[in-house]
Amino acid sequence: MAAKTDKTAGIGDIELLQAPSLPMTADAMLEDFTHYFGRMLGRQTIRTKSPFLYQAVVFAARDRLMERWAKTRNATESADRCRVAYLSLEFLMGRLLRNALLNLGIEDETSEALSRLGLDLEDVYEREQDTGLGNGGLGRLAACFLDSCATLRLPVIGYGIRYHYGMFHQRIENGYQVEEPDSWLREGFPWEIERIEYAQTVHFGGRSTVYTDASGKTRHAWVDTHDVLAIPFDIPIPGYKNDIVNTLRLWSASATDAFDLNQFNAGSYADAVASQNEAENITMVLYPNAETENGQELRLRQQYFLASASLQDQLRNRFEHHGPGFDDFADKHCFQLNDTHPAIAVAELMRLLMDEYSLEWDQAWEITSKSMAYTNHTLLPEALEMWPVAMFRRLLPRILDIIYEINARFIVEISQRWPGDNDRIQRMSLIMEGSEPMIRMAYLAIVGSFSVNGVAELHSKLLREGLFRDFYELWPEKFNNKTNGVTQRRWLAACNKGLAELITDKIGEDWVTELTQLEELTAYADDAEFRKDWRSVKLGNKVKLARAIQKKTGLEVNPGSLFDVQVKRIHEYKRQLLNVLHAVHLYDRIRRGDEVVPRTIIIGGKAAPGYEMAKSVIKCINNVARVINADPAMDGKLQLIFYPDYNVSAMEIICPAADLSEQISTAGKEASGTGNMKFMMNGAVTIGTLDGANVEIREAVGDENFFLFGLNVDEIKELRGQYDPRAIIDADEDFRRVINLLESGHFNRFESGTLNAVIQSIREPSDPWMTAADFRSFVDAQAAAAEAYTDVERWTRMSILNTASSGRFSTDRTMRDYNDEIWRLEPIELKTT
Repeated sequence: MAAKTDKTAGIGDIELLQAPSLPMTADAMLEDFTHYFGRMLGRQTIRTKSPFLYQAVVFAARDRLMERWAKTRNATESADRCRVAYLSLEFLMGRLLRNALLNLGIEDETSEALSRLGLDLEDVYEREQDTGLGNGGLGRLAACFLDSCATLRLPVIGYGIRYHYGMFHQRIENGYQVEEPDSWLREGFPWEIERIEYAQTVHFGGRSTVYTDASGKTRHAWVDTHDVLAIPFDIPIPGYKNDIVNTLRLWSASATDAFDLNQFNAGSYADAVASQNEAENITMVLYPNAETENGQELRLRQQYFLASASLQDQLRNRFEHHGPGFDDFADKHCFQLNDTHPAIAVAELMRLLMDEYSLEWDQAWEITSKSMAYTNHTLLPEALEMWPVAMFRRLLPRILDIIYEINARFIVEISQRWPGDNDRIQRMSLIMEGSEPMIRMAYLAIVGSFSVNGVAELHSKLLREGLFRDFYELWPEKFNNKTNGVTQRRWLAACNKGLAELITDKIGEDWVTELTQLEELTAYADDAEFRKDWRSVKLGNKVKLARAIQKKTGLEVNPGSLFDVQVKRIHEYKRQLLNVLHAVHLYDRIRRGDEVVPRTIIIGGKAAPGYEMAKSVIKCINNVARVINADPAMDGKLQLIFYPDYNVSAMEIICPAADLSEQISTAGKEASGTGNMKFMMNGAVTIGTLDGANVEIREAVGDENFFLFGLNVDEIKELRGQYDPRAIIDADEDFRRVINLLESGHFNRFESGTLNAVIQSIREPSDPWMTAADFRSFVDAQAAAAEAYTDVERWTRMSILNTASSGRFSTDRTMRDYNDEIWRLEPIELKTT
């Protein structure tokens, strides 16, 4: 590899000439990973439980990504065109190797190379740890977005935090969730590249001052700060067979002065590394428990750390490659805020532009408000983050000054539009006054952004008409909808190879990058031979899941039964409790001698450590499961499984095997959902409410291929204030029997009172989730689903049509919508050599 001087780089910078592209053959892969295994990792013997073979395969694959990564980076930085920085506190990437080999187009070659050593690529896949960078749908959506952006050749860089410990590993002990550390970095992370040369300094504490500069202008400075170093680690994000490799940049926190030698020599060993420990706490754990003040403070530190480091990095990159000046900055940069967590970026960009680059307020605000775009992911008011003003004053005094100034100018704008409307001013103010004034971060994001979008048609409508109505009346042009999607590369092509091959055999492989082509499967829904093949693939997937369940829980399940699946974060609004009530109802029917369609109910998900009711729901599920699964009368008829430690890799086994997809949240509570799309794409039939993207899924597949139940948004609104769950229970014999079983202690015989809180929540007139209101409708819809399942040909046809209708739910379509209507990026063009 030769070298040459780069005249455009800094003094002394040398650009290495690229070596010839690496071959993509099985021979070359075998040569490379044996090289890494023996010479770099220093191993001679392959041990099945060691991570070293996996790491060697990653290094071989990463080499091929590296050369494409460099070309993509050069093409992006040399072209003075608009680019997007996607800021998200979560990126739930899952395992990366399978996706990388698929997108590089060398999965078969790698498998062949390993087979020559008597090894199985599937076993290598199993050695990879899930990346601990996210919790649920928000982070998984961000990961799908990055995949689609690379596949569509869009210049988008993801910015996140390199958490040392992920959400947590979930263990079930006597039915209770037990949290254990997710040490996902323990065996190393061979995908990442540390980029210490791009480290940034992030300020905390100190005080804000005013001074006059040399030209006589009033300036502000943030002084006496406690600084933290943000060190970037880059992960390659390959597009599908197009040689584009984008970047996910994760920030790790470190002290600016990691070690005090004087303290150490004086015997104060803990004090000597105190600053290092304090700094590293920022990126230690994903979502610290916010039930405590320390937990709240740490979350705020994380959010500012992400925003500040990322914005500084973008400014550095801009000036390094295109010189100083801000005349066209907003035309060339967009910062997409993934939910409210990075909203502080609005105030931080203002600080950087004014304090570090000496721009006046109006020019800085013009740039900021034209380069920020905000995606909202929730309809729950309690999920719209608010932080105490006192905490801001202590941690981020200069940022607080800027927020107050933004708010003052914003209130003037409201007053001009609605003179004398003080109630409106109070509702819309960025500062919620009271005994402890709070900063409304979602409002800051709206005021500082040129685009505000929801993530499903219903969600966006409810934002406009409810949560953000005042802002919509002021700025209707800001608001838009971008319905979520999922990437079919991971969620069909990679995780369901049998179905992917069957589809490709019929309609070709272009669906991998243009999912709407799945519509062509509609023509085969009435083909008896195709339906038979379809069922064979589904049964194979169910057998695979049955093996995973036995390995995880020790329970054997019947692959011939209806696999009824609800896997997602455990939350009251997602109503896992309603699913349990139905399980108890089926149990009661079987005990009374009724015939039912054999069913395996599978529930999985984690409850936030501080969310006691969600943890009580997990206990309830497991207690009911213990009784059902131990009852001989249920044998072959009903099982209830709680799948522990649910994560991305588990979903890759679960969603191809599901027959029935439970999307049963209270209408008006789920923003979109993406699990519903993954299940649909893999041929599961949905049972659900008119909530989130369920509305669009039902519209796409047709009423007859969707099991609808429950009150809609308007009916729920009308019922509030007169909701009487006790009367509903008393009027329904089946419901009474279910509640009696729960209240009698049948499912907690030796644990008196254990389920009281959960049972009481069903009876509460103030229950915001209205679980009792939808019980009868849910039971009836489940009966209709069971009846449909007995008609094998009808069910298979419904399954095929669900997959065929899933084309609009690809993140490729979502990203095209973002780009066409918000970003307006030009695709990356690689230079030919």
